[in-house]
Amino acid sequence: MTNEPIVSAQPFVMDTAFWTATAIFIVAYAIIVSEKVHKTVVAIFAASLMIVLKILEQHEAFHVEELGVDWNVIFLLISMMVIINLMRPSGIFEYIAIKSAKLGKGEPFRIMAIFAVVTAVLSALLDNVTTVLLITPVTVLIADALEIDPIPYLISCALASNIGGTATLIGDPPNIMIASKAYLTFMDFIYHLTPIVIVLMVVYILTIKVIWEES
Repeated sequence: MTNEPIVSAQPFVMDTAFWTATAIFIVAYAIIVSEKVHKTVVAIFAASLMIVLKILEQHEAFHVEELGVDWNVIFLLISMMVIINLMRPSGIFEYIAIKSAKLGKGEPFRIMAIFAVVTAVLSALLDNVTTVLLITPVTVLIADALEIDPIPYLISCALASNIGGTATLIGDPPNIMIASKAYLTFMDFIYHLTPIVIVLMVVYILTIKVIWEES
């Protein structure tokens, strides 16, 4: 026997509530993409609208895990933000980036490859968006010092961050949400995704090397 909670299957009905919720989601997403209104305001307003229109009852939204807020995800994200904010003033991220640049010995491609690997590793341990935001200033600084275009380095780090963030449960917010709903453990991600991510990173480095040599 397993210890997983038993969730009763609910029949899926494409009724008025379904289409209303879909419309709210699409409109909210479109407004967020337009960046005309702050995304936090849009998200809170759309969520409130779901309750006001009785698509979800207040109890369902806040206390029923299958339908409402997943507090496991919320508090894990909050904890990660607290840890990152405590670590940031120490300069640890800048130190890692500068040490990585020194390992590159001034060679542009080697620096790009090292930065990609470092970003992927950090993204597996932290939120990938935060990792890119922390690495970007140092990347731009080093690119200016070498008098090279920082754009390829930033794109490389962003792609490496997405790859590395897939490796662990805490590497990306969607990973946390999937793990919570599917009852996956941290080690489930390590066993099944980390080996694939390592292979992807090798292929990724080889790919950008080919592109670098052809450009």
